[in-house]
Amino acid sequence: MGVLENKARARTFYRYLSTVYDRVNPFIWTEEMRDEAVGMLDIDRDDRVLDVGCGTGFATAALARESDDVHGVDQSPHQLARAFEKFGRRGPVRFSLGDAERLPFADDSFDVVWSSGSIEYWPAPVETLRELRRVAAPGGQVLVVGPDSPDGPIRRRIAGAIMLFYDETEADRMFEAAGFDRFEHRIQRATDRSPPAITTLAAVPGS
Repeated sequence: MGVLENKARARTFYRYLSTVYDRVNPFIWTEEMRDEAVGMLDIDRDDRVLDVGCGTGFATAALARESDDVHGVDQSPHQLARAFEKFGRRGPVRFSLGDAERLPFADDSFDVVWSSGSIEYWPAPVETLRELRRVAAPGGQVLVVGPDSPDGPIRRRIAGAIMLFYDETEADRMFEAAGFDRFEHRIQRATDRSPPAITTLAAVPGS
């Protein structure tokens, strides 16, 4: 387990990163990549959408262009403070302080559950994917973006000591273990030299 796959360390990390997050993030996770991922989803205006690990609201803003009922949840009060600066405390998005492992929502609450840049910090990714599936309605969609595993054993060892990195084979294993039976992966990257992201769109079982 990487050093940042620990909630207390991750909160401390984001306490400082939150001040520069919106300037640093676009070098790795661009608006174009975000919008491409949003385009993988089928969202109606009245769909209930949840952004898990919403951070400062970078992805939330794109989701709010597609739906009138968007919620964001994050464990970092410092990241949420930045989100409130953008959207307001009584704005179009309802934000909550909460843990991805124990989401503060009832079963089957959302048509779309999104999470980008969060899975790499989850101490128990399979159990947390099950939690995302729990709050998603049958027949709904779950989309998760995480860091693709780097090439070479030494790079993978160094990356894994920091946080979770995973390839498509490991993504298959995690999503299957979490109870998803239909999903697809897409590799995204800002430039040829940028670290790749692995984006997984999963269908929630049921009808």
